Amino acid sequence: MRPVEERRGATGGGGAVRDRAPGLPARVGAFVLRTLRNEGRTIFVDPVRRLLGRGPAGLLLAGVAVGGVIFFHALAQRPTGADVVRAVGGVQGDLPLWLALLRTPVSLYVPALDLPVWAGITQLFLAFALAENSLGRARTLAVAYATTLAGTLTARVMIMAGPDRWGFGLPPEAGQVLDTGPSAAVVGLFTYISVVRRAPVVFLLTGGSMVWESIAKPNLAGREHLVAVAAAIVLGLLHGRRRPAWLPDPRGLLRRPKRPKRSGPGGAAGPGTVAAPDSAAPAAPSAAEMPSPRADARVNMDI
Repeated sequence: MRPVEERRGATGGGGAVRDRAPGLPARVGAFVLRTLRNEGRTIFVDPVRRLLGRGPAGLLLAGVAVGGVIFFHALAQRPTGADVVRAVGGVQGDLPLWLALLRTPVSLYVPALDLPVWAGITQLFLAFALAENSLGRARTLAVAYATTLAGTLTARVMIMAGPDRWGFGLPPEAGQVLDTGPSAAVVGLFTYISVVRRAPVVFLLTGGSMVWESIAKPNLAGREHLVAVAAAIVLGLLHGRRRPAWLPDPRGLLRRPKRPKRSGPGGAAGPGTVAAPDSAAPAAPSAAEMPSPRADARVNMDI
C-alpha cells in the first residue's frame, strides 16, 4: 500500500486528510482583525448607538468644549482680549499655586500658542463625544480635569527640582511658558477609554504618539502629555473598584435633587396627592370599643 493510501486509511473510511493548522502569519492576521472588530464595536459603535438614543443632548460636553476653544481663540486675536484670556485662563509654572488651581479649569478652553487650533478641534470634539456617551458626563469631566491637573502640578515639581535632577527637572525658564490647552485632557480621555474598554490598539496609538512627541520635540507640553497618559492609566485601573467612604461620588455633582411634593393652601394636600397619616393625631376607636345604644338605655332604666 502506498504512503498516501496509508494516511487515508488511518482517517477511517478512507476520508481525506485533515488540513494543516494555519501558520503564524494567518493567526496573527486573524488576531489583529478580531481585535480591531472588537475595538470598533466598543469604542465607536456602542457610543454612537447611545448618541442616537439620547439625541443632541449626548453632545453637550463636546459642544461646550469646542465652543469654548473657538471663543477664547477669537478673543485672543485682539490685544485687549489676549490680556483678558491670560488673566482668566493663563497658567504658568511660576504662578502661586492657588492662582494656578483657580485658572486650571478655564485653561482647558484656552488653545495653546504653539499648536494649530483648528486641527485640534476635531480631536477635542471626538474625545469628549466618545467619552460622554461611553463614560457619562460626570466621569468625563472628572477624568479630563484630573489628567490636566496632574500634568500642571507635575510641571511645577519638575521646575522646583531643577535641570540637574536625573533628567526629570526643568530649568527655571520653563516656569514662564504659558501652559494652556485641552491636549492633556484629550490624551487622558483616549487613554482612559482604551484602558477601561480594553482597547490595546487605541492605547498603543495614543501612548506611542505621546512618547514619540516627547522624543522628537522635548518640551514642557510633551512631558505633561506623558504625565496625563500615566494618570489616565491609574484612573482606568481603578475603574470599577469600590469607592472609599471619604471620597465623594462624582455622579452626584450632576444629579438633580428630588423636589418634595407641594401641598395645597393651608397645609392641605393638593389634587392627586394622598395625605400621609398624622402619627400625632389620636386614633379613632374601633367598632368593638364603641358603646352600644341598647346598653346605655338599660343603664338609664336601672337608675
